[in-house]
Amino acid sequence: MKKKLLFVIPSLDAGGGEKSLVNLLNTLDFDCYTVDLLVFQRKGLFLSSIPEAVTLLTPQGHYSVFTGGLVSTCLNLLKSGRISLLFHRLIYSLKTKFIRNKGAAEQSAWLNLREAIPNLENPYDVAIGFLEKSSIYYVVDNVTAKQKIGWIHTNYSQSGMKPSFDLPYFTQLDWVITVSPECVTDLKTTFPTLTSRFAVIHNIVSAKLIRQLATKEPEKVIDWTPFTLITVARLSPEKGCDLAVETCKLLVEQGLDVQWLLIGDGSERLSLEAQVARYGLQKRFLFLGLQANPYSFVQRASVYVQPSRYEGKSIAIDEAKILCKPIVVTNFPTAKDQITHLKTGLISPMHPEDLANEISKIYHSTSLQNDLMLHLSHEHIDSEQEIEKLYALVNG
Repeated sequence: MKKKLLFVIPSLDAGGGEKSLVNLLNTLDFDCYTVDLLVFQRKGLFLSSIPEAVTLLTPQGHYSVFTGGLVSTCLNLLKSGRISLLFHRLIYSLKTKFIRNKGAAEQSAWLNLREAIPNLENPYDVAIGFLEKSSIYYVVDNVTAKQKIGWIHTNYSQSGMKPSFDLPYFTQLDWVITVSPECVTDLKTTFPTLTSRFAVIHNIVSAKLIRQLATKEPEKVIDWTPFTLITVARLSPEKGCDLAVETCKLLVEQGLDVQWLLIGDGSERLSLEAQVARYGLQKRFLFLGLQANPYSFVQRASVYVQPSRYEGKSIAIDEAKILCKPIVVTNFPTAKDQITHLKTGLISPMHPEDLANEISKIYHSTSLQNDLMLHLSHEHIDSEQEIEKLYALVNG
């Protein structure tokens, strides 16, 4: 008899966790598992990539009303006499607006959001909250399952989340999965009473598929320069795209003929565009937005740059490694899990001056470029077998 699995994630917008889930779902053996996927918001770049065998669900109850615009939501709840829910909506709005730490804000706001979401009626063999915070909280608070699993895709101690909030939730999980050994060490340090519940399952990446997609023509016409840098990231503070703009400015000031492509979207786009305009880099630093096939751009670029302030395990770095691109990354805590300095890439201190220095080394040295590409060509990066670790947990 097939086991019934539930995955939960806020949306399918472009992001590492979302891409990791899509890759996992496309690797699952549907002869053995019936799979439901609950998304809080039925939207995102990866929505069309979900296998047909997966049943898509959305929260019922008053969720759609609760998450609408503040004024319309409050009027709706007032007219329907749902005063308690109106109170929770107001508190939810205050928390998300005035708690500056966005990780802590989402944690605290869940206590109000959950009042609008009824429990799922159908029970599951395994329920998996595939992203930190609300996905995990939903699985614990709203789902009946024989086994419950949470998934952390970031370096926990760098994320701004409050351990005191998560400890009661993690205690109710059978497993907490994360994406790298460094992330497990960090979780064990943060939650010393739960060390036996933490495990690593690396992000699933298909090298064959990435190489196939990389051969296709880019969907956007680019006036390529001889030395093009590229970054694929959500435009949010932790990804360090502002550092990329500062670095680009320094490279241009040094007289290097460079172009920097940024693929992705997010909350910082307007501020980043203003930063680019302030430095007069509009023809040097280009925003390409979301791209269904970023690999065709990465394949044609000279260097892949990841300027993150923190990461769990970056899928984008693994994808650049598969395409044998010279890579420069900042020294976020998990960088050494993926890059060996001077062999598979360069690791830079987290400052624009240092990033510019490392990039200029590659710019001025064809032999360094070739050495990095040669080392990368000898690495085996194909993690589809990681699905076996999940099978072992859900069947254990």
